[in-house]
Amino acid sequence: MKVAPSIIAADFSHYQEELQKIKDAGADCLHLDVMDGVFVPNLTFGPMIVEAIDRVTDMTLWSHLMIMQPEKYLKEYIAAGSDWISFHVEATERVDQCLAYCKQHGVQTGLSINPATPLEQVKHYLPHVDILLIMTVTPGFCGQKFMDDVVPKIQEARQYMIEHGITCSIAVDGGVNRENACTLKKAGTEIVVAGASVFRSHDYAQAIQELRCSKV
Repeated sequence: MKVAPSIIAADFSHYQEELQKIKDAGADCLHLDVMDGVFVPNLTFGPMIVEAIDRVTDMTLWSHLMIMQPEKYLKEYIAAGSDWISFHVEATERVDQCLAYCKQHGVQTGLSINPATPLEQVKHYLPHVDILLIMTVTPGFCGQKFMDDVVPKIQEARQYMIEHGITCSIAVDGGVNRENACTLKKAGTEIVVAGASVFRSHDYAQAIQELRCSKV
């Protein structure tokens, strides 16, 4: 599996050092949790911070927009240096417009769904999506407990994609650690997002390698 460490768990007082360490540890991309305090009960950062991060690293930047009406802000996050953008199906009535805009501007596009959202709500979008991001916690705060009951949704998504020849990747975000990574891989996950289990470990490279679950 690919591993996308989430910078929300990093030490922002030494963020340039953290970025270099996570790159040297072999991370596949950097996950940026953008929260507006409306769609989720937390507030993180906006495009100015994404731009600042883009200036000091050449890593692939994945902006996960946990914000209402993402269609209003896609231009800013793309201009700031986002290589991938995912937004929540629950946060907009203009999913098609958002997907089309990202495609037009050469950005890898992800559609995110909360634990309570059934897969049925996004199935018809999947042929037009690069990444389906399935949340295994209720989004908003780092360090939450992984929801085991979301695993069947991951399996359902993988089976549906196989049956319909859909090639988008399945990513999982929320409470991911070395104890559940292999379960996620077996269920069909291809990318894991991990915050605390990487940035709060003593050895970033070892933490990332364990999350890849390469023996499965």
